[in-house]
Amino acid sequence: MKNRFQSVMTVLVLLAPLFGTGHALAQPAAKTATAIFAGGCFWCSEADFEKLPGVISAESGYTGGSKVNPTYREVSAGGTGHTEGVRVSYDPAKVSYSALLEYFWRHIDPTVKDRQFCDVGNQYRSAIFYDGDQQRKVIDASRAAILKAGQVKVIETEIAPAATFYPAEEYHQDYYKKNPVRYNFYRLNCGRDARIAEVWGTKP
Repeated sequence: MKNRFQSVMTVLVLLAPLFGTGHALAQPAAKTATAIFAGGCFWCSEADFEKLPGVISAESGYTGGSKVNPTYREVSAGGTGHTEGVRVSYDPAKVSYSALLEYFWRHIDPTVKDRQFCDVGNQYRSAIFYDGDQQRKVIDASRAAILKAGQVKVIETEIAPAATFYPAEEYHQDYYKKNPVRYNFYRLNCGRDARIAEVWGTKP
């Protein structure tokens, strides 16, 4: 009996990597990448990006400035150097960085400096924050293609290295889901979609 018990235990130990932990059968985790954009009000940028297939989530926050751990009140008042932005998490197997860029351009007004739609000030400037030389090359090519095509005559959107991204307060996250009436009222009255349609020749 003792020998049989030892034999059974030996077999279980040998099979454990296959069945006990499931490691040998586990699928490799999906790769996730991030990109940081600023397109005016982060409620709207977050809502836009989360509609794009391949995007896992978009997080509202502040970036591009010097103030450590800024608050919404500080950023919105100006003077911190930060702009409202979104940190986009996406699956590069489903959507490429160049596709994110193309989507971003067509959801902002790149022709104006230090403002987006009804929001005026450096804290609402449009920007693309790149992570490494490869992203910078993709951004430059995308920007050049838009100008060459004559879709817009000038691009004021800032292009800068990624800096610390400070997540906004919790009540700002998924604002368009938590407060749909207020969000839709703001977006309509800010003229965002109407201006995008005017710039890019699309329907609002």
